[in-house]
Amino acid sequence: MLRPLKRLFVLAIPALATASAGAADWSDTSIGVRHGTTFREPYEPGNIVKTIVDLQHASGYKYGSNFFNVDLLMSDGNDPGGAGATSGAQEAYVVYRHFLDAGKVLGRDLAAGPVRTWGLTAGFDWNTKNDAGYNSKKRMLVLGPTAKFDVPGYLDVGIQEFWESNAPYNTYTNTPTPRYHYRAHPALAMAWGLPIGSLPLAFEGYGEFITGKGTDEFGGTTAPETHFDGEVMWDAGTLVGAQPRTWRLGVEYEFWKNKFGNNWRGPAGSGAFAHTPMVRAEYHF
Repeated sequence: MLRPLKRLFVLAIPALATASAGAADWSDTSIGVRHGTTFREPYEPGNIVKTIVDLQHASGYKYGSNFFNVDLLMSDGNDPGGAGATSGAQEAYVVYRHFLDAGKVLGRDLAAGPVRTWGLTAGFDWNTKNDAGYNSKKRMLVLGPTAKFDVPGYLDVGIQEFWESNAPYNTYTNTPTPRYHYRAHPALAMAWGLPIGSLPLAFEGYGEFITGKGTDEFGGTTAPETHFDGEVMWDAGTLVGAQPRTWRLGVEYEFWKNKFGNNWRGPAGSGAFAHTPMVRAEYHF
């Protein structure tokens, strides 16, 4: 599985570079890597070591902005890559979001109190994973209003509706599950990038509170999900004589309760509740 994922990276990099040089008013593209030793997965009782390589692109144009991220997640043997495997699972997770700025479309100043502008966010999540028991094939559409707050950097808060489905395949029993559509469900979503005073540091990340999505494909009841991922990043470019924000180093922390809607107090166990510190490095071009 790793070879086609690498091919995805090779194809995506020139495409994003072309987009950066096109009609965008501004753009930022980066390659990053992060590493942690206390990842968790539902139904897996122990800690999992993961290295995650990501390709990320953000850009703005006349009427809004785009955000694209693909993570390549590589686990150790505690998250096996197939029935009886000793090597770890591999996963690709893709996120795309488009923000359509209502103020720019209407040609009006929509600022009100702490809100600088507002608009509509639309996008999708897509994943594939070759773990032993579930082999996720998530597909999800996202739509909802978003407010952008008037702060240094950015702070976006939105109410979004999720339309999610999955079609897992159990390699232990060689049993496929037909694509199953969960109940449409709302989420409170936040994203931020805030400078820390005059220091070459920034506090960045995202958070989501996702309501339950009805019953799962096996008839179980899903639980509300809380997901926080934040990092403090240092602009380290001056160490190598590079432009600001070219090389960035930092630390990251992920909190994930009832991961993927699995109740951590139920059969999914403690694997559905993760507290994961990480180290992170990025190169922007």
